[in-house]
Amino acid sequence: MLRKAAAGALTLLCLATASASEATEGGSGDTPFKPKQPAGYFFVGGRSATAAGKTTASGQMFVEYRAPARVTQPYPIVLVHGTAQTGTNFLGTPDGRPGWADRFAAKGFTVYVVDQVGRGRSGGDPETYGPYARLPVEDLETVFTGQERVPLYPQAKLHSQWPGGPGVRGNAAFDQFYLSQVPYIASALKSEELVDPALIALLEKIGPAILLTHSQAGVFGWAVSDQRPDLVKAHVAVEPNGPTFFDIRFKGGADWYERVGEARARPYGITRVPLHFEPPVSSPADLTVVQDDRAAAPDKIRCWLQAEPARTLPNLARVSAVLVTAEASFRATMDDCTAAFLAQAGAKPDRLALAEHDIHGNGHMMMLESNSDAVADAIVGWIESRVHAPGRP
Repeated sequence: MLRKAAAGALTLLCLATASASEATEGGSGDTPFKPKQPAGYFFVGGRSATAAGKTTASGQMFVEYRAPARVTQPYPIVLVHGTAQTGTNFLGTPDGRPGWADRFAAKGFTVYVVDQVGRGRSGGDPETYGPYARLPVEDLETVFTGQERVPLYPQAKLHSQWPGGPGVRGNAAFDQFYLSQVPYIASALKSEELVDPALIALLEKIGPAILLTHSQAGVFGWAVSDQRPDLVKAHVAVEPNGPTFFDIRFKGGADWYERVGEARARPYGITRVPLHFEPPVSSPADLTVVQDDRAAAPDKIRCWLQAEPARTLPNLARVSAVLVTAEASFRATMDDCTAAFLAQAGAKPDRLALAEHDIHGNGHMMMLESNSDAVADAIVGWIESRVHAPGRP
């Protein structure tokens, strides 16, 4: 009981600190938040509710920022992590090098790093958010960091960039990475319903920004771009959640993947929450799904797309987007399907296939791998080519 009381007091202290930060550095009304120090943090979103005589906060999202001495980029960048991760993915690498937050700050961006609602420093609470789940170490070793040892999909054998060799138990960098894994809200739909409004609250506070999402967080990027295209200057979707509509399971061999279940994992194609289709849809049943007769290549899956004539996504078409795909990642088998779904809906994303930029051997956790700076620099290059200051063509 004393430990719970102490945790509650700490949460209130953090919220009070965040409020003080807002009061001194702006971020309300028509004045966007501008950091006045190199690093700091605040919270966005959240509300208090009382049940059984106990008042608690829920829905809040922790935001850490890094600000260079001289900001040279016209818009800040927001880094959003994926399943079982926290913002530490971007703060440093497991072998002790600076992370993407520092790299983007060095390139002139004000950088915001979040912990998803219900996770990490945002605070996890099964009583409020429902059941939690964890990623087993075996899944990380076979798909995320050490896939070259037992290739379950064609590209796995190309993996070479995890620090110190294959990312498995006993590799010092992997052991650090695994210790960083945290429980996450088991309901993917619940996560979208919580994180989407929190990200919008963040953008309303800091002003228009670039969203960089990784993995699971891709669904948030599409939904926020759809709901508030005025606040998203670009969406960098680093291997977004997919494939379209259904989940798959890798099993190796000649028939190296299979669909998981009959139900749509992402009922609206790339999200679980509704999107603004044109013509409008009243439910996912209004979207007729067909699977391609054949894959684009032997190392790709057969895509699930809308039946023609396809509904469009006009709000997403207003936001510049790029899909970043690593050479040896499991997402290399399916990112083509996400791109095809978006193109079919009139929102034609750019593609940044790292291997085409002579960046080889990366897996899904590219921000933690040996050549993480090269990957970040390629992303910065795309941003600088596509996102310009107000008034510039």
